[in-house]
Amino acid sequence: MAGGLFLPTGNLQKTSVPSAKAAAAAEDGARDIPQAASRGQGRPQPGAPTPAPGAAPAGPLLHVPPVGGLSQAQMDNAAVIVAVGGKMYLPAQAKIAAVMCALQETRLLNLASGRLPESLALPNEGVGWDHDSVGLFQQRPNWGTVPQLLDREYAARAFYKVLMTVTNWWAMPLTYAIQAVQISAFPEAYAKHEDLARQIVTALRA
Repeated sequence: MAGGLFLPTGNLQKTSVPSAKAAAAAEDGARDIPQAASRGQGRPQPGAPTPAPGAAPAGPLLHVPPVGGLSQAQMDNAAVIVAVGGKMYLPAQAKIAAVMCALQETRLLNLASGRLPESLALPNEGVGWDHDSVGLFQQRPNWGTVPQLLDREYAARAFYKVLMTVTNWWAMPLTYAIQAVQISAFPEAYAKHEDLARQIVTALRA
């Protein structure tokens, strides 16, 4: 799980995914995650996805009005996460887990890292300070290159691929399934976002 506060960048740019919408919404509230969270470098590398029981075909990526007090930029980021899950034929529970994770890690903002100058030169929606973590899921360098991790589709796909390696992930509380992916210092912190994540995924007709 991510730790530390982030500072919005002055001029928000389009993210590295062509479908992204630039938005000056990075000031949407400070992250509510405790400082000094750990994200282990030893987690498994993303592997081939194994769809869980009940997987359904992908639906279209919809640009829909925000729900739950989100900005349009946050909702668009959630739409990318949900659409990637659809392309991978994953069930709604996987999409809910991914949105829960991004809500906790970054409030659904695609963050650069103040500790990685390379990331600051790339399109982003704010700056985080949790070690060398970047992107919607605050993934570290063992997950990919900095440009890859700031690519919303790549980051979401990487999250899903590791989630699919967690044995019986769909049968456990989602906060623990997410923890198995993120290796966070605060494994139960994701749980408080489940209701909003379900509302978001429902609004995106996933």
